Amino acid sequence: MSADNPLLEKEERSLNFIEQIIEEDIANGKHAGRIHTRFPPEPNGYLHIGHAKAITVNYGIAQRFKGKFNLRFDDTNPVTEDVEYVDSIRADVRWLGAEWDNEFYASDYFPQLYAYAVELIKKGLAYVDDSTKEEIEAMKGNPSVPAQASPYRSRSIEENLDLFERMKNGEFPDGARVLRTMGDLSSPNMHMRDPIMYRIKHAHHHRTGDQWCIYPMYDFAHGQSDSIEGITHSLCSLEFIHHRPLYEWYIEKLGIFPSRQIEFARMNVAYMITSKRKLLKLVTEGHVTGWDDPRMPTISGMRRRGYPAQGIINFCERAGVAKRDNTIEYGLLEFSVREILNQKATRAMAVLDPLKVVILNYPEGQVEQMELENNPEDPNAGVRNIPFSREIYIEREDFMEEPPKKFFRLSPGGMVRLKGAYIIQCDVVLKDENDQITQLFCTYFPDSRSGSDTSGLKAKGVLHWVSAAQAIDGEVRMYDKLFTDPEPTNHEDRDYLEFVNPDSLKVIPNAKLEPSLANAKAGDSFQFLRMGYFCADQDTTAEHPVFNLTVGLKDGYKP
Repeated sequence: MSADNPLLEKEERSLNFIEQIIEEDIANGKHAGRIHTRFPPEPNGYLHIGHAKAITVNYGIAQRFKGKFNLRFDDTNPVTEDVEYVDSIRADVRWLGAEWDNEFYASDYFPQLYAYAVELIKKGLAYVDDSTKEEIEAMKGNPSVPAQASPYRSRSIEENLDLFERMKNGEFPDGARVLRTMGDLSSPNMHMRDPIMYRIKHAHHHRTGDQWCIYPMYDFAHGQSDSIEGITHSLCSLEFIHHRPLYEWYIEKLGIFPSRQIEFARMNVAYMITSKRKLLKLVTEGHVTGWDDPRMPTISGMRRRGYPAQGIINFCERAGVAKRDNTIEYGLLEFSVREILNQKATRAMAVLDPLKVVILNYPEGQVEQMELENNPEDPNAGVRNIPFSREIYIEREDFMEEPPKKFFRLSPGGMVRLKGAYIIQCDVVLKDENDQITQLFCTYFPDSRSGSDTSGLKAKGVLHWVSAAQAIDGEVRMYDKLFTDPEPTNHEDRDYLEFVNPDSLKVIPNAKLEPSLANAKAGDSFQFLRMGYFCADQDTTAEHPVFNLTVGLKDGYKP
């Protein structure tokens, strides 16, 4: 495996509870010490931060114990699935550094799953039910009231075999019949009360075409797919804990390889949601621009925003593998992202709200090249030259006419150092008819150049800047949290869409950027000095650079 693989760059730590279970299995000689995990996403949407956790856990376990890891698409619902989602999932898993040994699809196993269903019918453990969806729901009762037996539960094995085959052959319309497991109608676990195994769907499948018109339910397909692949440890999030008895029931009744399901706490992050149905609604209703909108908690959205894969992996590692659900602070995610970017992002200067400064005693037409470090955290990052001239832009907020105490930026009569250049002093403030500041006239001190300063002057503040003549215009997209509430879906009386942040995106159409940023390629990360970390967006071109705010410089989070 590559040393650059982010999923393999792990801090030393104690074993989590899953690793302890696996160590015990290995010590007991179970499966002859063989470890095989899988990541089984349904291709009905883009992967999100919760899936990043699942990938980290499943792939990480396989690597730690020198086992194998499968990527398996749970493509059992042709109505909601699409090749677009398959492609995006592949790209996201690979970007996170998970290198799968095998790529499978639940649809690969449709013939075998059908044969398993026939076997259960022959054993008197499954039956065809003609009841409607509503009737089945009513018959199931509730956790404190036993279920009622379906009037079709007493059908003979021969009749069930005949009807199930005819279901497969397409003789009945959607919803006319289902195949149900003959479970335990008195079980307090609702999943055991004659769950549906197969339903009729006359829909085109992205891989099998129109070959099938019956499709297995998740609870039936999942465990059997694990078993077929020889998955030793089926690691999934905590919401599947009540599905485990059914998972084990199917394996036992079919007498097949006993994969073991182990649940861990799902990834709940403050200000994020991980329901694909709710995320899809954000997309279809236009609250975001798509699944890869940088405000989305999708892996592709976070990648587009500029989150490094290593930062996401570190976040998942720090969140840990727990047995109980909890909510992880958003600040931990930003800390993990900022930590990596500080080490790797190239420094650059960008002025987002420009205020022009004219240096009156600087020679007109003269341009000097100022040498700046590309990354002080990386001695091998080198340096770059930035043009300096008589007219520059500084950030508007870096000037105040009547500054408070300890304001170390520019003010009338005050001095500041321009990063990598000279010390300047503000002499005149120019305003328009609305009393708005339009321009500053300043003086520079020729013997104060950075690196060779002999002026003896002391300037407490340091400002970033760009040369007005050489600066390029660029679009900067300032992103904030998509929701204003840390738990937008945790309100019984309010819809989560009510908490969509109206200020989650602010576009600055004409920021002033240093010339080197014209060469930025989509995905390149930068620290705009004193402003934050930014990433060149996929919309960027040499003629129209576009940058996304990844994360700010300030970090109040203490891990």
